[in-house]
Amino acid sequence: MLLQHFRPRSQLVTKTTRIEKPRFPVIDAHNHLGEPFGGGWDKKPLSALLDQLDEAGVIGYVDLDGGWGEDILQAHLDHFKAKAPEKFRVFGGVDWSRWPELGDAFPEYAARRLEAQKAWGAQGLKIWKPFGLHVRDQHGELVRVNDARLDPLWETAGRLGLPVLVHVADPVAFFDPIDETNERWEELGQHPDWAFTSPPFPPFLQILNDFKLLVTRHPSTTFIGAHVGCYAENLAWVGEMLDSCPNYYIDISARLGELGRQPYTARRFFIRYQDRILFGSDMGPDPEAYRLAYRFLESDDEYFNYSLSEIPAQGRWHVCGLYLPDEVLEKVYRKNAEKVLGFSESPSMFSDQKL
Repeated sequence: MLLQHFRPRSQLVTKTTRIEKPRFPVIDAHNHLGEPFGGGWDKKPLSALLDQLDEAGVIGYVDLDGGWGEDILQAHLDHFKAKAPEKFRVFGGVDWSRWPELGDAFPEYAARRLEAQKAWGAQGLKIWKPFGLHVRDQHGELVRVNDARLDPLWETAGRLGLPVLVHVADPVAFFDPIDETNERWEELGQHPDWAFTSPPFPPFLQILNDFKLLVTRHPSTTFIGAHVGCYAENLAWVGEMLDSCPNYYIDISARLGELGRQPYTARRFFIRYQDRILFGSDMGPDPEAYRLAYRFLESDDEYFNYSLSEIPAQGRWHVCGLYLPDEVLEKVYRKNAEKVLGFSESPSMFSDQKL
């Protein structure tokens, strides 16, 4: 039998908790609405999207697709933000492709574009993983995450009060040799462009250490580390960065698999850093994906699939629920995002009543 045909069925008899609605209203601080991640909601009626979010108990939604380009940013501001301003936040981005052309003028150019994006209605800045892996300057040199030339961009974000959500690097295994020891071997086989084996790519920890230096050097700018600070495999490292950087927060998007296979450590982490963690899905506005996340955070269920696919998407393991206390859940679901992302506190959106 080939490994690709292996479909083991667990014989454990454990309970299954289905959570239709979260225990508290949710602000999703990390998601998408266009193709491919969000399922193309920018081409569908807004009413259908709002109904789907209401079904899932989601009262606020951060769309990061503006990071793909200013044309997408403007389209999403018109399609989502303008029609439901309390519901949505749309983040802007940086056009790194202009650096070789603009040379030394690029950092100031990027800062001015961020000012323009805020004037249009953008409420944050999204930085994606090409930064640190692919972005090159006018000399063809790879730009490191802590490159001081970019200080005008980060300083402008701080001055404008725009949070900067950063996804650098990727799962640690993506940087390892793709051999029989790599726990993400199947996933990388399906997505070979996700492999960043070092060399030729920079080492994983070089990217993460540069990121920590960047956040430390700009204490007046609010940074959010996507995907559990881009290092869900090592919560002690993420915790040390949170301890060192009071301007730093993290979201938990697309990392249920990593968190749930270390449930004791993860639960202690959530309780200790309950004021610094934002809920995020990164799975589009899918009610079933939300319910899976709610099950993970709220229940004490054991050994369940952390993805909606038959085979766990990121690795062949299952997870356990964290059974978080109410005071932690409410902060992670809503209150931290309310503070960091500036969502309205109007009674029409928020209630202290549990759903």
